[in-house]
Amino acid sequence: MAAERGDRLTGKRVLVTGASGIGAAAAGRCRAEGARVFVADKDPASVDALRAALPGVEGASGDLADEARACSVVAHAVEALGGLDVLVNVAGLSGRRYGDGPVHRASADGWDAVMWSNVRSTYLMCRFGLAPMLQQRSGAIVNTGSVLAYAPNAAHFATHAYAASKGAIHALTRSMAAAYADQGVRVNAVAPGLIATPMSARAQADPEVLAYVRERQPLRGTAGAPSDVANAILYLASDEASFVTGVILEVAGGWSVAR
Repeated sequence: MAAERGDRLTGKRVLVTGASGIGAAAAGRCRAEGARVFVADKDPASVDALRAALPGVEGASGDLADEARACSVVAHAVEALGGLDVLVNVAGLSGRRYGDGPVHRASADGWDAVMWSNVRSTYLMCRFGLAPMLQQRSGAIVNTGSVLAYAPNAAHFATHAYAASKGAIHALTRSMAAAYADQGVRVNAVAPGLIATPMSARAQADPEVLAYVRERQPLRGTAGAPSDVANAILYLASDEASFVTGVILEVAGGWSVAR
């Protein structure tokens, strides 16, 4: 069901990385709340599909972990939007198909692929997205971490490069929050549990994983919806969180407190 339209981001200029799953939901939620939205993703087809679904949304594609391309994408967004008030970093990958797994079996190539796509892209988008925010002395950045950074599971979610990358994003978020608070820029992150997105298709199709999730995400007993995370992102991006920075907001149906 579509979210009701509101005005929580009216006048805000928002750049969202990731054009499917949580990123697509966040872009749609921000747009529904009155923001002007620009989306960026490595996959041009995903950007085109999201723009078709959300008329008026601008977009660009490219590898956001490439320094020159990240700089170009932010510049394009700032030009298209007339500035930048909110940066939402969702783009990333799970890495299993690249060789991620338990440390004793994970390949170095798998480790590098995950760190490149998850950590480096987040860092570069923050680096370039900060420039207009620091100039206007206001802005909000919302990064995407994971419960696996601090509440792991060895049986079903042993992708250690992924967990490490999300832990790095949590640390980056809090370090940035400390550094830029006195310049009017808030930096927070969401930490999703298992969410029903294309990236989690393997887990969603595994009966053993689903049985585990019934216990680990007891609020619903199933995978969460992208909209659950998008709603949390909306809060952190909006002025309702104007006195909130350095927070890692878990959106996981009770994952870290479940028995």
